[in-house]
Amino acid sequence: MGLFNRTPAEVRAAVRAGDRVLTHAQGPDGYVVVADRALYLGGTRLPWFQVERGVWDEEGLTVVTTGGRTHRVRLPEPGRVPEAVRERVVASIVVSQYVPLDVRGGVRLVARRAEDDRMVWEFAFDEGLDPQDPGLRALAEQALEGVRRSFGV
Repeated sequence: MGLFNRTPAEVRAAVRAGDRVLTHAQGPDGYVVVADRALYLGGTRLPWFQVERGVWDEEGLTVVTTGGRTHRVRLPEPGRVPEAVRERVVASIVVSQYVPLDVRGGVRLVARRAEDDRMVWEFAFDEGLDPQDPGLRALAEQALEGVRRSFGV
């Protein structure tokens, strides 16, 4: 590492080869590391395309993944971690488009760029809509094809 690298060796050692550390903070259970391609919470690596949102409050950082899993980390001195998490989550989104499906509501179609450069799409249905409803799924798939064509992705 360079002469002026202030990242502790244990932080650099916790990050996968190829991931560049952007910022970090010490928590009671280890480091939280924001890298260019992933967020590290203790021993857990979360690629940015899997992080739906990060919320900061006086208690610490709450991270919600696209699968709905919630991670909570206390950070007494967060430094730049909250801003860096927000920036990386926003940067991972390529397309976010709301599409009405029927009179009951619609779906937000979100495309995120994965580490291997492929697009990962997710459906966020309006409250009260059943994502397992085959009719709604078919409408959402049609909407997805239209959004893909219009955005060229």
